[in-house]
Amino acid sequence: MSKTIFITGASRGFGRIWAEAFLNRGDKVIATSRSMVGLKELADKYKSAVLPIALDVTNRAACFDAMAKAKAHFGTIDIVINNAGIGVFGAVEELEEQDARNIIEANFFGTLWVTQAALPIFRAQGSGHILQLSSAMGIYTFPSLGIYSASKFAVEGLSEALSMEVKDLGIYVTLVEPNGFATDFNSTSISSSPNTAYDNMRAQLYADPNIIANDVYGDPKATAEAILKLVDSPNPPLRLILGKKALPLAQSAYSARLAGWEEWKDVSIKAHGL
Repeated sequence: MSKTIFITGASRGFGRIWAEAFLNRGDKVIATSRSMVGLKELADKYKSAVLPIALDVTNRAACFDAMAKAKAHFGTIDIVINNAGIGVFGAVEELEEQDARNIIEANFFGTLWVTQAALPIFRAQGSGHILQLSSAMGIYTFPSLGIYSASKFAVEGLSEALSMEVKDLGIYVTLVEPNGFATDFNSTSISSSPNTAYDNMRAQLYADPNIIANDVYGDPKATAEAILKLVDSPNPPLRLILGKKALPLAQSAYSARLAGWEEWKDVSIKAHGL
């Protein structure tokens, strides 16, 4: 049975790849983006199977309007994919105020507004699946990616709580956590003005084999099969890593956290006071 999928950031990158994967198998897609250029190409190719909508996800009212328009057009929405977002590179001290605000507005609040717009529809249907595009950087982080990770860690916390809130309403939530992929993400991201105090940090970072390995960036087209399998699952997971790089790094990061908590356990317990 075909599905109806609402995708933000569908004009390029993962959003475009996944939209075409759905359309090629006969699903219907509500494709949203701030830019209508890529959306027009989708609509020209796939005709009535696509509803293109210009949407800035940082505008809460616009998110509700877009979701209502999608529901009225296709009659139902089965899947919502919160894919829209931006990247900002820079050490914490280097970050410009507006860049920091922009990334939280897009990556966190944009995800929140679209999610809030979808939930009443899903509750009325008694079904629905929300895919939140997090990142491996929402599990662990690297120097110069602090504000990007902050936005994705926030999406992780929001979505984990949401999954518990809606579990008895027929609604599923999945955090999709890609490692690096060869999209245009890096070239379209913002970089803060560098402070020479962090030159050594950057030199060490870009010498890290996890950053410079030949296979560090996966093929984004290869993710389509995983997304199709995910939305077709009768019992989808709360979290799904995309790529082969993230899981070993996540295991290392969590092992270090557990070891640190354990080392200071006596101090922690005494701090309880009772």
